[in-house]
Amino acid sequence: MTDAMIAAPDVVRLNGVSKVFTVRKDNSLKDRIVHFGRLGEAYRQQFTAVADVSLDIKAGTTVGLLGPNGSGKSTLLKLMGGIVSPTTGTVESRGRMAALLELGAGFHPDLSGRENVYLNASILGLSKAEIDEQFDDIVEFSGIGDFIDTAVKFYSSGMYVRLAFAVAVHTDPDILLVDEVLAVGDETFQRKCMERIQQFRQEGRTILLVSHSAQQVAELCDRGIVLSKGEVVFDGEVNAAIGALRDVLERRRVGEALPEETVHPIQVKRIELLDAEGQSRYEFGVGDSLTIRVHVDVLKPIERWELGFSIDTPMGHMVLASNTDLLKVTLDPLTGPTAVDLTVEALHLGAGQYYVNANAAGVSEASSHGLSQGALFTVRAPETTIGTVSAHVSVRESRDVA
Repeated sequence: MTDAMIAAPDVVRLNGVSKVFTVRKDNSLKDRIVHFGRLGEAYRQQFTAVADVSLDIKAGTTVGLLGPNGSGKSTLLKLMGGIVSPTTGTVESRGRMAALLELGAGFHPDLSGRENVYLNASILGLSKAEIDEQFDDIVEFSGIGDFIDTAVKFYSSGMYVRLAFAVAVHTDPDILLVDEVLAVGDETFQRKCMERIQQFRQEGRTILLVSHSAQQVAELCDRGIVLSKGEVVFDGEVNAAIGALRDVLERRRVGEALPEETVHPIQVKRIELLDAEGQSRYEFGVGDSLTIRVHVDVLKPIERWELGFSIDTPMGHMVLASNTDLLKVTLDPLTGPTAVDLTVEALHLGAGQYYVNANAAGVSEASSHGLSQGALFTVRAPETTIGTVSAHVSVRESRDVA
């Protein structure tokens, strides 16, 4: 977080906030009548969705809320937006807030898209004159076109989200709350949404984003908050937050080593990333050379051993991997601290952030040790293609000659 962000005022404050829901087990009217006054309590269960959370959100920051399903992310976002009231604690906010919390929330199914634009935008604080001024831009951004006068109950889920997002981002919000809606719609619209959020960031607006896409969070957010069972288990730098999320998903305590990461005869100490000139670097372009320098040590000499690496997306999807066995390379005996360079001559990954993992294994003596997410780098690429692979694409029009 920059000095300017630290000096910025708070726009959302949560102090000791908890939210408890009562879950009923007597679902039918008959059950409720039969058990009323006798076994009523036995048919009710208290569920704590958010537990004693205290947070301050600075103006101009983009914050990602991460966690597994049921961790309390959406409930926390609704508490921040004033959609639900806390059971205990206080929530304070200031500035105009626009919320995209559920698919089509705020839309009336029997009204047309046009009518819902005016209804939803007025709820978000715009006057009719302001909506009139923004209306054409809203329709153009959403891509709804001629369906704007059709009842929204006939819209697809993608059309719902596109129109709802278009309304929200044209209401000039100080704070934008976004809950998973960027996962709906085609890639073109998702990219348009990402670009608008990037524009909001540059304008100094505050964005609170719930997403299961660690790639989106890594690309957009300055800060990550990880929840587990309603509690905040990590709050800090976004790439560290993604690592904490993986700890939670793997049912580990945040920052806790894997059981096998204890004492091994062979150990991977750290990973460095170097450019073609041998300089440390953590941002690369398409086609650049990337050298992965893996530092290894041993407790006792190992005659034969192997080394490998993998490059993953923030959510652990492997995009590239190799090792000395596949490369038919025999390493010198390992007798002490050693560094081995594995060079990717030309990097052809798409724009985004990637983690580097490394693993060393003894062959003459059974031993293995790996370092997960030992380094992080960013690829900057022209936005002519989408995905984790970058390639040059050309277009040539071909005409059939009769």
